[in-house]
Amino acid sequence: MIRADLLVTGIGELATLSAGPVPRIGERAEELGLEHDAAVAIRDGRFAWIGRTRTVRREVRLRRGGTHLDARGGTVVPGFVDAHTHLLYAGDRASEVALKIRGVPYATIARRGGGIYSTVRATRRASTSELLASAEDRMHRMARSGTTTFEVKSGYALSHLGELRLLRLIGRLASRTGLEVVPTYLGAHAIPPEFRGRSDAYVDQIVRRTLPIVAREGLARFCDVFCEPGFFTVRQSERVLRTALGLGMGIKVHADEFALSGGAELASRLGARSAEHLLQDGRPEFELLARTGVTAVILPVTPFASLAGRASPGRALVDAGVAVALGSDCSPNSWIEAMPLVLAHAVYSARLSPREAITAATVNAAHASDLADRAGSIAVGRRADFSLFALSSVDHIPYRIGSFPTLVYRQGIRILPA
Repeated sequence: MIRADLLVTGIGELATLSAGPVPRIGERAEELGLEHDAAVAIRDGRFAWIGRTRTVRREVRLRRGGTHLDARGGTVVPGFVDAHTHLLYAGDRASEVALKIRGVPYATIARRGGGIYSTVRATRRASTSELLASAEDRMHRMARSGTTTFEVKSGYALSHLGELRLLRLIGRLASRTGLEVVPTYLGAHAIPPEFRGRSDAYVDQIVRRTLPIVAREGLARFCDVFCEPGFFTVRQSERVLRTALGLGMGIKVHADEFALSGGAELASRLGARSAEHLLQDGRPEFELLARTGVTAVILPVTPFASLAGRASPGRALVDAGVAVALGSDCSPNSWIEAMPLVLAHAVYSARLSPREAITAATVNAAHASDLADRAGSIAVGRRADFSLFALSSVDHIPYRIGSFPTLVYRQGIRILPA
């Protein structure tokens, strides 16, 4: 007999995503491991039992002081995994929306000192307490939309000491919020103003000074590079990523957002965990990603927020046999905090099916973050991270634009309502 702290019964549809390959590719991305008339029991922050509501009384008892929750036919999904965020920053870029509307490209805004450089200035000026407080607020709002695991990139200091400071703050966010955080070093996000015209010298600093400390102190699980025209060349990106690999870090690549820059090819050649953005529809590049097993992290809200005039090629990636994961790209450029809205954009803009989108925001996103053994699925022994939607089917989560959970649990503790 299982003794539980929390018992949830009357689940109309339970998406476990616990069986099948990781990551899910092609037709397998439709497989959500659905259970109906389901119940789950949680003990000590983990799933202790999963079965049918009609059998729960024979197999589960609540501990003294435990809680019974009737899902009333609602849908339960794993806690969402956000595979791409830049949520540690100061300031905003609201004043740039008018420029985007007039058709000024992102790279042009950056060259004029706006965009990423305005965020770098604000982040450098901000105090530790200001940065932590604003990031915590964002994470709590994102958690109330069902996200319980976050990949978080540095990249808004663009200096040796500043990037180390940001990574140490990212490490503190997990303990302060109680949420899972995967830190990624993105010192190669842009060329700092101090190194304008000397980009190779900045790369020297990254590989000789910063990366060895990041690896030695375990400040980041991954190293990422913005491999795009006007930012970092393929040669520079490869130097940074090979250094990270030699230091035992995983690697990711910001690739092919503004042009077919060679970033996806580089990610494939180096065996990166993921290539991210991929806004350009490069079919040969997609086939290469598929052959080499690199996960594509698409960010369907970003072209919408950037007024880019195109959509993430999610359908083409799935059809090419690439594992697809989702990220919010929460940043001052695309300030999105609600994963259900990302799911809606994944369906209506990137043309994933509703079930492919759920897979991309759970088990595939966990794989992209190297957390598939602990996040993105519901199984006995796994952390009890899950959301309850007052909807009859998992398909309705992305279908109903703006659907939000009524309850969110992290390790068996309710975080919505707070």
